[in-house]
Amino acid sequence: MKKEDLIKRLRNRNFPETIIKAFEKIDREKFVLEEYRYAAYEDIPLPIGYGATISQPYTIAFMLNHLKVDDKQKILEVGSGSGYVLALLSELSPNGKIFGIERIKELADSSKEKLKDYSNVKVICGDGSKGLSKEAPLERILVSAASDKIPKRLIEQLDLNGIMVIPIKNSIFVLTKTKEGNIVEEYPGFRFVPLIEE
Repeated sequence: MKKEDLIKRLRNRNFPETIIKAFEKIDREKFVLEEYRYAAYEDIPLPIGYGATISQPYTIAFMLNHLKVDDKQKILEVGSGSGYVLALLSELSPNGKIFGIERIKELADSSKEKLKDYSNVKVICGDGSKGLSKEAPLERILVSAASDKIPKRLIEQLDLNGIMVIPIKNSIFVLTKTKEGNIVEEYPGFRFVPLIEE
């Protein structure tokens, strides 16, 4: 499958044009292992080494759509892996401040290298389940690995009216923090690698 085929498939799923344009701009093959480049535009997850994967493009688009990214937001991705989603977030929020936390040092280092020309993206090696308290409050939090429950620390670091998109077991949960409390929606039918908490 070529990039154009993937874009067509995302368009047929009625994703907003802003998200489709970001996928058009970012080359997924730069973020996958050399031996999987032939499959870079297949709508499937791919291994990136160290037991981690780069998620299926449809799943990423689904999560980004529910994240409702705007320009100038402060955004955190937990489990940033290859850096592909950080590149997409940079396209969606060019004047935003985007942080990625990745616990596997080799992946953090290689994604830093791949994203060195993205002035609004910073990759940190560490335990993402703890969030990034020094940058809180965060307007958007995207978790790219499945947890058993929504980590309390991440909710605490979310700004009022902020949105967190997080996989819990085999569902994607969308949490919106409001004055009245947290509004949570569940979308079942997804699979992720587990979020490892220290």
